[in-house]
Amino acid sequence: MKIGDKLKGTITGIKPYGAFVQLDNGTIGLVHISEIKPGFIDNIFKSLSIGQEVTVQVLDLDEFTQKVSLSMRTLEEERQQMPRRHRFSNNRHCTGFKPLNDQMPQWIAESLQVLKNQD
Repeated sequence: MKIGDKLKGTITGIKPYGAFVQLDNGTIGLVHISEIKPGFIDNIFKSLSIGQEVTVQVLDLDEFTQKVSLSMRTLEEERQQMPRRHRFSNNRHCTGFKPLNDQMPQWIAESLQVLKNQD
């Protein structure tokens, strides 16, 4: 097990500060209340229940005390990311305003001709 691993486990205990999760490899870790989901959690007991199967990500691992810090929020945030939107312009070409500047005299001439024709 290392930091960043995504593991499955079962919630074995819930306290006001977080939930204890027994991972499939037998290790027990803590999901702090701030790492359960994005946003404010008013009552942890409404969000989680004992025996609930969860997927967690390892945030920190203390090799000496064998304590594991886990997160469910990081996995939720991964799912909520917006896909990259397609741009109408090509950001590989660094043209800036040059195409507009090149066309400006023609547009001005066309506009003046339209105004003269209206008189």
